[in-house]
Amino acid sequence: MDIKQIQELIKFVSRSGVNEVAIEQKDFKITIKTNQTPTVINTTVPAVAPQVLAGAPAAQPAAVIANAAPVAEPAAVAAEDTSKYITVKSPMIGTFYRSSSPEKPSFVNVGDEIAVGKVICIIEAMKLFNEIESEVSGRVVKVLVDNSSPVEYDQPLFLVEPM
Repeated sequence: MDIKQIQELIKFVSRSGVNEVAIEQKDFKITIKTNQTPTVINTTVPAVAPQVLAGAPAAQPAAVIANAAPVAEPAAVAAEDTSKYITVKSPMIGTFYRSSSPEKPSFVNVGDEIAVGKVICIIEAMKLFNEIESEVSGRVVKVLVDNSSPVEYDQPLFLVEPM
């Protein structure tokens, strides 16, 4: 199993709502666990609903809280301002790193030009450090995530002005 297959498996697990997947082959074993278990257990017990239904109500309160917060207005303004930019999103759940080690410079900074295939960050998932390559060419306009921060699948990481 190569790194791309592992990344796809992690994406599948994060989208499916499954809490744990284990795969064993002749010389390879991988177990993927999500940290969603406490949330699902907490919402399932009071609601007494299947996991599929319990996942939807768990997501709705977060959206309601976000919309009720004063951050909702800047988010709306940011959406208007960023319409001409391409958003580079996280392909997996993990911890976002801007460089390969604390002593090394960041892979990309605001103003840097990137090309398809250039490493733009690292996302650590299950003690695996996955180099994330750009799928677009352009100039980095904004870094949306702080270094060493947890990221979720499909979370915006960078804004890129296409060239």
